[in-house]
Amino acid sequence: MSLDLLALLLAAAGLILFGFGLRRIWRWRMVSGAVAGGAGIVLITLAMLLAAVAANLHTWQRLTHEAAVATLRFERTGEQAFRAYLTSPDGRTRLFDLRGDEWQLDARVLKWHGLANLFGLDAGFQLERLQGRWRDPAQAARAPPDVHDLRPAGGFDLWAFARRHPGWIPWVDAVYGNAVYLPMAHGAIYTVHMTQSGLVARPQNPAAEAALRGW
Repeated sequence: MSLDLLALLLAAAGLILFGFGLRRIWRWRMVSGAVAGGAGIVLITLAMLLAAVAANLHTWQRLTHEAAVATLRFERTGEQAFRAYLTSPDGRTRLFDLRGDEWQLDARVLKWHGLANLFGLDAGFQLERLQGRWRDPAQAARAPPDVHDLRPAGGFDLWAFARRHPGWIPWVDAVYGNAVYLPMAHGAIYTVHMTQSGLVARPQNPAAEAALRGW
């Protein structure tokens, strides 16, 4: 049973109980009506929370094996300045301007255990940010990096909630961040995959391979 279906069933049961409670109150059976109505409100509230969690989980990609995350291509636009073309597995490409010597891609990872697996909740990941990175720590201290938020906009943030309130959402096994960084170079192309041990980036053309040799 999916969380969407469970939320729908809870909402239906809550509405039935709430309607039954109103009917009992209309007949001046206040105690039983209040109990039934209160139980209905609790079920409806729970259904709304489950629906919010389910909606957020739809923005996560399932991690059952090594999964493609993105392809990154770079064009030099100036001294220690590049334009990054980030292409998602669905073919959508986004452009970002980055300053620095290296690029860094961050992701969020959410793992489940126990009964959550029975609901089909495999480990999932979500890209969080893309940023430039200075090789020289002193330069990094003087010039903050360009940081681009890759998270879906709006909605309930399940990862942040589980991190702030450990134990509130049952069956969450682990919530953690992961990142990978490699050198930027004109014309370099990298592919990024998420594995069970974290993000892995691989060079895909001679420009990227040459950048790694000089790194």
